[in-house]
Amino acid sequence: MSRESDDTATRYRELWAEELAGATLYRALAERTKDPGRKDVFTSLAEAEARHADHWLAKLAELSDGDPKPPRLPFRTRTLVWLTRWLGPDAVLSMVQRGESAAAAKYGNVADAPEAMAEQEAAHVRVVAALRGGDSAGGRIAASEGRHRAGAGGALRAAVFGVNDGLVSNLSLVMGVAGGTSDRGFVVLAGAAGLVAGAFSMAAGEWVSVRSQRELYENELRIERAELAEYPAEEAEELELIYRAKGIDADEARSIVERIMRSPDVALDTMAREELGIDPGSLGSPWVAAVFSFAAFAIGAVLPLIPFVLLSGTAAIGTAAAVSAIALMLVGAAISVFTGRPPLRSGVRMVAIGALAAGATFGIGTLVGAGSG
Repeated sequence: MSRESDDTATRYRELWAEELAGATLYRALAERTKDPGRKDVFTSLAEAEARHADHWLAKLAELSDGDPKPPRLPFRTRTLVWLTRWLGPDAVLSMVQRGESAAAAKYGNVADAPEAMAEQEAAHVRVVAALRGGDSAGGRIAASEGRHRAGAGGALRAAVFGVNDGLVSNLSLVMGVAGGTSDRGFVVLAGAAGLVAGAFSMAAGEWVSVRSQRELYENELRIERAELAEYPAEEAEELELIYRAKGIDADEARSIVERIMRSPDVALDTMAREELGIDPGSLGSPWVAAVFSFAAFAIGAVLPLIPFVLLSGTAAIGTAAAVSAIALMLVGAAISVFTGRPPLRSGVRMVAIGALAAGATFGIGTLVGAGSG
């Protein structure tokens, strides 16, 4: 097989693996979905991905002898399937949508991909976006891609980055103090103070952020509710135009809007989503966000501190560095689930960042400690 054929086979194998992974993920989503309508949608998406996988398998078979060995599921897919089974579909839909967006963009540059396949991948992005926007009731069938609830996916992302913040910041702090003094008590005190101060700071910032956003959205909903009560015809016309702009036939758009406007609650919910980009059902609790941020930061911050509680001297420093490196590798792998990057590369990058920060503060602490002595 020529070098060009090898490169082509490699590309087919990668595309085959990606489509198989997509089919597996959508099957998992269908299995964990209770709503029959959404289950059918996920099943249809899985079948489409399986057909795409068969296309690339056939292409691959043309270039190689025998049946190709089925590829191992990517780390990202295995993680998303696990999260789906434990937390439900809504926890991962934002990440699924980003993956579909990347696939749709990629197929635009793959000459061997049928035009229908590229169009289907692009349609999958819109379908997942609509699923994130809510159920299949009339007012929600045309949910736009930029208007979604954060849901469990946002909470997972916040948890990962909160742990990362606590880990890197407190590792740098305790290493800086350890570089300047051999007194284990000072190091533990500084690490404990950094943990508590950082966690409270994160919690306070998250509370203010979520509370301010919630107040803004509540005010916009009050205005929209008043407009629906005072100008129902104008609001119905505006919603009809929104649907027509999305490509829905004028008569069908009018029929959908008429059904929506019969219920004030449904009308407000639909206008909030379509006009304001707000999901009224998930404005978020500032107290839950604050507690969540506090806990995530504290979990990360306590890891480099524990070795100094149990050990002293170079043993504590070495153990703290090793524990933190392992934790940063795991955090990097978790981040790769959201970014789609290779987990090993993401983990190594996080370890490098943590090592750079801890090394800098340890060096500064050593210099300051020597100067004060």
